Amino acid sequence: MHFESRSHYSGHLGREMYFNKYGHAGIPVIVFPSSGGSKDEFADFDMIRSVESYINEGRVQFYTPSSVDSESWLAEHKSAHDQALAHNQYDKYIIHEFLPLIRHESNWQGKIMVTGASMGAYHSINFGLRHPDVFGVVLAMSGVYDARFFTGDYGSDIAVYENSPIDYLWNMQDEWFLDQYRQNHYIVSVGQGDWEGPHIADTRRLEDAFRAKGIPGWFDYWGHDVPHDWPAWRDQIAYFFGKLAEQGIL
Repeated sequence: MHFESRSHYSGHLGREMYFNKYGHAGIPVIVFPSSGGSKDEFADFDMIRSVESYINEGRVQFYTPSSVDSESWLAEHKSAHDQALAHNQYDKYIIHEFLPLIRHESNWQGKIMVTGASMGAYHSINFGLRHPDVFGVVLAMSGVYDARFFTGDYGSDIAVYENSPIDYLWNMQDEWFLDQYRQNHYIVSVGQGDWEGPHIADTRRLEDAFRAKGIPGWFDYWGHDVPHDWPAWRDQIAYFFGKLAEQGIL
């Protein structure tokens, strides 16, 4: 498997940003790490190995950027507004700096894929819904999709609201966004075992919003023996990549 460990400078974040690349061809897949995770996490927990055949066949190539969650949603000393502003700088980095790098070197000009587990699932859904012209396939595993999980009651703060998928999706009226959503592929999975309580609740709330807006989505609830943990996510990513390949999406 082709592998690179690299970095580039982000003007939006004012620092060197590190990332890994796995693969040589195919649809680019951005992977967001879990809480406190690094660019190495997806490989360290054998998630890359679970889908290695698709990488070696040139169907997909993974990009695993570092996060700034410790300065945004996990920075409990900050106000909800400042947490959201820090995340918005990361959003600008991903869309205006990291994405052009991916497009340039992969020569891929179409929509790409995004995935992640736990905190990475939140990012996958949030980026996928905020930028549906960029991300055509979203695979989110065991996420929370309400910004209040990180900030508590944020009142009427628009910066937080615009990063709380369960809130802004319910109120979405813009036909451009809704048309893009209906063209894309959304897979949202969650186990029903240990440590999955809030993630089950948010998955159901997100599913309700998708149905209300007429957005196709595959919401998959795994068994009561499936916990919020890496072995479960390895099984899930392998299963869903198989289904995407069967459908000709990968």
